[in-house]
Amino acid sequence: MIQNALAHWFINLNRKYKAVILISTDVFFVLFALWTSFSLRWGLLYIPKGDEWYLFAAAPFIAIPIFTRLGLYRAIIRYIEIKALWTIVQASTLYALLFAFVIYESAIKVIPRTVSPLNWLIIMLLIGGSRFFARWWLGEAYFCIVNKNNRTIFRKKNVIIYGAGSAGVQLSASLDQGRDFKPVAFIDDDKALHKRKINDLAIHPLSSLSHLIERHDVSNILLAMPSAKRSRISELIRILESYKVHVMSMPGLSDIAEGRVSVDSLQEVDIADLLGRDSVTPNISLLEANINQKVVMVTGAGGSIGSELCRQIIKLKPKSLILYEINEFGLYAIERELNHLIAKNPNNLKPEIIPILGSVTNSKRLEKTCTVLNVQTIYHAAAYKHVPLVEQNPGEAIYNNIFGTLYTAQAALKANVELFVLISTDKAVRPTNTMGATKRFAELILQSLSLKNSAEQSTRFTMVRFGNVLGSSGSVVPLFREQIAQGGPVTVTDARIIRYFMTIPEASQLVIQAGALSHGGDVFVLDMGEPVRILDLAKRMIHLSGLEVKSEQTPDGEIEIKFTGLRPGEKLYEELLIGDNVTDTIHPRIMSAEEHVIEWEALEKLLIELEVANNKDNYAQIREVLKEAVTGFIPQCDISDILDLKAQEI
Repeated sequence: MIQNALAHWFINLNRKYKAVILISTDVFFVLFALWTSFSLRWGLLYIPKGDEWYLFAAAPFIAIPIFTRLGLYRAIIRYIEIKALWTIVQASTLYALLFAFVIYESAIKVIPRTVSPLNWLIIMLLIGGSRFFARWWLGEAYFCIVNKNNRTIFRKKNVIIYGAGSAGVQLSASLDQGRDFKPVAFIDDDKALHKRKINDLAIHPLSSLSHLIERHDVSNILLAMPSAKRSRISELIRILESYKVHVMSMPGLSDIAEGRVSVDSLQEVDIADLLGRDSVTPNISLLEANINQKVVMVTGAGGSIGSELCRQIIKLKPKSLILYEINEFGLYAIERELNHLIAKNPNNLKPEIIPILGSVTNSKRLEKTCTVLNVQTIYHAAAYKHVPLVEQNPGEAIYNNIFGTLYTAQAALKANVELFVLISTDKAVRPTNTMGATKRFAELILQSLSLKNSAEQSTRFTMVRFGNVLGSSGSVVPLFREQIAQGGPVTVTDARIIRYFMTIPEASQLVIQAGALSHGGDVFVLDMGEPVRILDLAKRMIHLSGLEVKSEQTPDGEIEIKFTGLRPGEKLYEELLIGDNVTDTIHPRIMSAEEHVIEWEALEKLLIELEVANNKDNYAQIREVLKEAVTGFIPQCDISDILDLKAQEI
C-alpha cells in the first residue's frame, strides 16, 4: 500500500535527511502550538499583529537547539521506548519556560499569561504524540515487504503468548521491536487476569484459544512460563498438540539469569518438557564431596556428557579442572566456554582450567597427567558410543572403550587418585551390539580392579549407568528436528522401539552425586522414569511444529514418517539391570546394583587374548572373548571391520 511504500522510503533515507525532516516537522509543531495557544486563549482564529510576529520567528530558534541538546534527533524513531517520554517532557518544559521568559521580558504587554501553559501542553502533545505515532507506523511498515504493485507480500506472524506474568510481558515488549512475530493476545490460567489488558493485549482463558487462533490467523503459540514445573508444561503441551500451530517456548530462568540467552530468544519446545519429568533438587553435600577444592579430570571433556560434566563441576569450585580430550576443536570449545563462565563469576575463587590434548589409549600421557597434576577425582566419559558406527569399526571401539578404560584406571591407581567414575550405559545390560559389550567389559575391569587388593589401594572405582540423554550427539531429537525443518520424511527404525531419556544436566548432576556414594566397585543405576515410544515422540514433534503427519488416514499431512528397520546391533528396548538385586540409596533417583564380577587373574587373561586378537584384526576371536566375558551378550550381527570388507571387495 501507499503508506507502506512511503514508510519504507523514509526508513531507507540517509540519517542526515531524516534529521532534516524531523527538525522541519518540529519547527511546524512549535509554530502551530504557539498559534493554537493564542487561538484557544482568545476563542477565535488568531492572526499575529505588529510586534507579535517576532515571537513566532523566535520560537523555533529557542526550541530546536533544546531538542537537539536533549537528544530528540539521535533516537531511532521505530525503536523509541516509553521512557523517551520523560526526555520529551523535559525538552518541552525547558522550551516553554525559556519562551515564557522571552515573552514576559519583551516589550509586548498584551500577551495573556495562560498562553505559556497552553503552549507547553500543546507542544508536549505534538512532539510526543508524533513520535509514538511514527514509531507505530514505521514499526508496522518495517516488517512488511512491499512489491512493485504496492501489495504487501510479507507480514510479521501473529502469535499468542501463553503466560501473562513478568516473562510474558517482557516477551511481548521484545517481540514488538522484533521482525518475526506480532503478539495479538495473552492466554493465562489465572482467572483474576481474564478480560484485563497488558501492553494493549487482552488476556484470555485457555477455552478461548480456538476462537483466537481462527480470528487472528495465529501461526505460533509462545510459552512464556520459564519457572513452571515440567509436569505442568508437559500437560499444557499435550493440550496444545490438538491445535495446528507451531509451539515454541522461552528459555529457562537459569539460562536467562546467566546471560546465555535473552528473554526473546525463542526456541523449539524442550523435549524434556514433553517427558514431563521434574528433576529432583540435587544434594549439595554429595555434589561437592569429590569436587570442591579438589583437582578434577574429565576424559572426553568435549563430548555431550563430558562437556556438561565440566559445566556442573566448574560451579562447584574445584581447585583445578583438567580437560582431557582427543578432539582439538572440542577441547578448544569447552575450554573457551568454561573460561567465559569463570570470567562472569563474581566470586574471587577462579579455578584453573587445564586443557590436555590426548587419547585415553595413550597410557604414558594419562599416567603423567594424573601424577604431575595430582589428580584427585576422574570422571571417565571418553568412549565411542554410536551403535552402528561401533558395529562397523569394532577394533577402534574395543581399543578405546575397553583398553582406554583400563589405561585410565591404571593411571589413577599409580597416581593414588581418590575417586574414579565411569560413565556407562543401559546398552551394557544383556548387550546385542559391540558398543554395549565393550562398555560392560569396561565395567568388569573396574569391578575387578576394585576387588583386587581392595584393602591396599586408595582409589575407589565406581560405574554409573543411564539411558539416552536428550540433545546428545547421537540423540534422535536433533535428527527429527532437522528432518522436520527439511519437510520430511522423519525416519524411525521401528514402530515398536522404546527408549529411556534424561536431560544432560540432570544426568551429569546424578553422576557426580552417585560418585560421592561410592565405597568401591559400585554399579549405580539412575532412575530414568518411564520409557518413551520413539514413534510417539516423532509424532508429537511434528504436531508441535504446527504440521500434520502424512499417512493413509491423513493424506493431506505435510510430514511423512518412514520406517527404516533396526540398525545393526540395535534393540527394541533397553534395560538398566541384568539381575534383580538392586538396593536404594539416600538419593531417590540413584540405585545401587550388584552385578557379576570376574576375578582379576581370569579377566587379565581375557584382556591379553582380546588385545592379541584385536592387533591381528581377528574379529571371530574378538567376538568369542566378548561372549565369554560379558554375561548375556547375544550379538545380532556378525562382527567385521568396514575396512576389511572394502579390502575383500578390491
